Amino acid sequence: MACQSSGLSMINHHSRLTLGITTNKLDSVGTNIQPIGTNSMRFASIKVDGSPRVVAISDDGTRYTDAIDAGAAFGADMNAWIERNSDTTDRPPAAKPNGNVNWQPLDGVKLLAPLLPRRNVFCVGKNYHEHAKEFGDSGFDTSAKDGEAAPPFPVVFTKAPSTVIADGEPVQAHRNVTSQLDYEAELAVVIGKGGKDIAKEHAWEHIYGYTIVNDVTARDLQQRHRQWFLGKSIDTFCPMGPWIVTADEIDATRLKIQCRVNGELRQDANTADLIFDIPTLIETLSAVIALQPGDVIATGTPAGVGIGFKPPKFLQPGDEMSVSIEGIGTLTNRIQ
Repeated sequence: MACQSSGLSMINHHSRLTLGITTNKLDSVGTNIQPIGTNSMRFASIKVDGSPRVVAISDDGTRYTDAIDAGAAFGADMNAWIERNSDTTDRPPAAKPNGNVNWQPLDGVKLLAPLLPRRNVFCVGKNYHEHAKEFGDSGFDTSAKDGEAAPPFPVVFTKAPSTVIADGEPVQAHRNVTSQLDYEAELAVVIGKGGKDIAKEHAWEHIYGYTIVNDVTARDLQQRHRQWFLGKSIDTFCPMGPWIVTADEIDATRLKIQCRVNGELRQDANTADLIFDIPTLIETLSAVIALQPGDVIATGTPAGVGIGFKPPKFLQPGDEMSVSIEGIGTLTNRIQ
């Protein structure tokens, strides 16, 4: 498993997409002492004084506090935080910071990946109709039957935990094994309450929150090996972040999702267009695997990936990828 200290970056303006909520302001005497409102439900992993720390993020994404556990710091492990607060139907007071706390600026703070999964990231392929079509037309899809417009069941694969990096961290090009790098903007579900055989109608109760994943892919390896693990699981191929937004904050069924490469809009869709919705994915996975707190499910990418263009637009060293999802933020990484 990747060590948490490797998945970090300096917080920057790329992470601060407008979230549609109000900004905390200085009080009348000019201090940063402000109450954490019930809508301050973004949790991040940062590095302070050489140590990782789980913190809450302010409404405008510019400040943080570690006073999240009844006014005190919690610790360093986001997985432990999620497990402690995993019952979203009756979330304990510790999960919602309250009272007056000292907000600190995020500028210059090292931002880690929000969590490092304890096991592989679960991923779903071809889960938007237009992407399924572009993938089939690209010549790179070895999984579809002739004439198949969309998969009849969810296409599930995984990425190794060592792929996970933070917002701002470089994605290594690995030119020794691939020359066909591609991007995939995805909404990722973070499981809160674990379970086996979870019915669709109860799936939402098992979600702790959401984050952003860029499912970076080596298309040549994906095609050559006729399965997707090797082409998806190269080290650094899963940028994740910038933080986790709890499930009660946003409606995941209708979120705008976009990806830009060097400022050019490539992907522009809405999670309402998913072929298999989030409850279906949770039901499908939990039918064969008991889900655990902290599990991450990347729900699929919309049309506009590099292989969808003619000729394909593969990523090159120096290219900047920015994935934005409404209500969460923006995840930005460069190819190195």
